[in-house]
Amino acid sequence: MKLSTKGRYAVMAMVDLASTSKGNPVALADIAERQEISLSYLEQLFAKLRRGGLVRSVRGPGGGYLLAHAVDQTRVSDIIVAVDEPIRATRCAPGSPTGCRVNKSRCLTHDLWEELGNQIHLYLSSVTLADVCARRVLGTSHVIDHPTEPAPADPSPMAAAE
Repeated sequence: MKLSTKGRYAVMAMVDLASTSKGNPVALADIAERQEISLSYLEQLFAKLRRGGLVRSVRGPGGGYLLAHAVDQTRVSDIIVAVDEPIRATRCAPGSPTGCRVNKSRCLTHDLWEELGNQIHLYLSSVTLADVCARRVLGTSHVIDHPTEPAPADPSPMAAAE
């Protein structure tokens, strides 16, 4: 299963907004530049995020976007759903009593893929913007040195002695 760029970019942009806003509106052009996302694509995503009640816009000089809710109350699943990104792994239409096969039956692996989609949704529902911003999400990104971030200082006594 692969999440499309629509869902990934929406989450990336919302994490950027959450981590840079500090209570002030953030221009989409700034997010687009930092995240290397097309501004026109970002405008489309933020229109959906605004309609979904996840962001609010501020017009005029110094305007931009703000989160509509606290970072610890904005779930990743809400962002993905707001941009119309389905979280499912089956070919069948959600909630359909029939399957996706020609004879309308379900394939032998239907329940497996349906449960995978449920587990993905449950996981993304358990992760908030605050979790992502604070790097409380399991993964290996903390192992890689990012060129835009300074390497953490080594607090070990051996490092101080060198």
